[in-house]
Amino acid sequence: MEYISTRGQAPALNFEQATLNGLADDGGLYLPASWPTLSQGEIRGLQGKSYPELAYSIIRHFTYDCVPDEVLKKLVCDACAGFRHDAVAPIKQLDDQLFLMELFHGPTLAFKDYALQILGQLFQYFLSRGGCTCTIIGATSGDTGSAAIAGLKGLSSVELFMLHPHNRVSDVQRRQMTTVLADNIHNIAVDGTFDDCQNMVKSLFNDLDFKGKYALSAVNSINWARIAAQVVYYFRAAIALGAPEREISFSVPTGNFGNVLAGYAAKKMGLPIKKLIIGSNQNDILTRFFESGSMERRDVQTTLSPSMDIGISSNFERYLFELVDHDSGRLHELMQEFQEKGRFDVGRDMLNRARQDFSAYRLTDEDTRKDIRATYEATGEIIDPHSIIGVSAARKEGFREAPVVVLATAHPAKFPDAIHSALGFEPPLPDELSDILTLEERCQNLPNDIPALMKFVESRLVSEISSES
Repeated sequence: MEYISTRGQAPALNFEQATLNGLADDGGLYLPASWPTLSQGEIRGLQGKSYPELAYSIIRHFTYDCVPDEVLKKLVCDACAGFRHDAVAPIKQLDDQLFLMELFHGPTLAFKDYALQILGQLFQYFLSRGGCTCTIIGATSGDTGSAAIAGLKGLSSVELFMLHPHNRVSDVQRRQMTTVLADNIHNIAVDGTFDDCQNMVKSLFNDLDFKGKYALSAVNSINWARIAAQVVYYFRAAIALGAPEREISFSVPTGNFGNVLAGYAAKKMGLPIKKLIIGSNQNDILTRFFESGSMERRDVQTTLSPSMDIGISSNFERYLFELVDHDSGRLHELMQEFQEKGRFDVGRDMLNRARQDFSAYRLTDEDTRKDIRATYEATGEIIDPHSIIGVSAARKEGFREAPVVVLATAHPAKFPDAIHSALGFEPPLPDELSDILTLEERCQNLPNDIPALMKFVESRLVSEISSES
């Protein structure tokens, strides 16, 4: 299987190369040149498999011959070993047609673990096999950072630099990153927004000399391997609820479009998904697009759901590439227009096509509190301020003859202030977080300045090389 860049000016790569490269050299994002597809019989044959068995069965369609079957089987088993629930991704029923898939049973209590535990194993395999090292630069709005750190800490072949927006993640989210003191982990708090962090990361990747000198790679959802691993839990939920004989819809709280893009990939592979429902907070660039066909940048607002406080949905480029029928020239024009003017329009025909796959809704902070409280009173479930947006979006959509699975993306204990503001009490900390508020932190504060980031990265890498010699 070949992976091509959305911008069309970078060479096609295999899965290993695309994983280690992260962002394409032309600034585009990699995705499969063609989608692997499963027949109804093949999907039916996945019924009854454990989560690791299912992960192997799905991911092998993307790795092709880059990872031997026995290696991949062990890799996904090792990746799932640290999850606290036997089902890995259990499903609860909230009412007659509404289900909640709990994606917070991994090491850092957020859905990012489901991809980043696997990605960490893939990096270890590829780098150790080639005797190579790499420098991973990432940006996080809250959960990607801690999940990446959990997956990569202590690896001798990897140095990880993770940027987060200063004072724009929850205390628990920050401490899950900054209390990890492994030598290869470097946390950076940037004076700016998540979008600023993401732009800094992309700037380093677009500096091809810097990228080549330090063998840069990525763990954000700009890395296709992340998306491939997230496809698995869509199959898991749909099969559990009757696929392929039954259509399923999914409601996904998302800011960066990566999590819901995995659902689109699952649909392209043949999974009978009726609708992908997007839930936005007040940073509603995605909802506005599916309402109007216009992608328009606006200032980022701070909300109760900080992991979705994103003004530019970087993964949307992959779906836009699909909308323009893989026309890299047209894609480049739209992205250039967005960079220069802060907006672009796709026109009525493409919007209507997009609405066949997606719908989108927004929730204010006031509504978030109200719906957390209403759901708790009705079901007894404490739902975090991101996942509740998925629940609310599903209810706004209506079930329309297909059950809806909401992706519960984080444990409520990661957002105690938001839960307290809605319910009047804080959710109990799970055992994994019992001492998180007392541990030593290590973090570097930097301005929103690309040269300052480059200088910091170089200083740490030189220091590591010196200490080894």
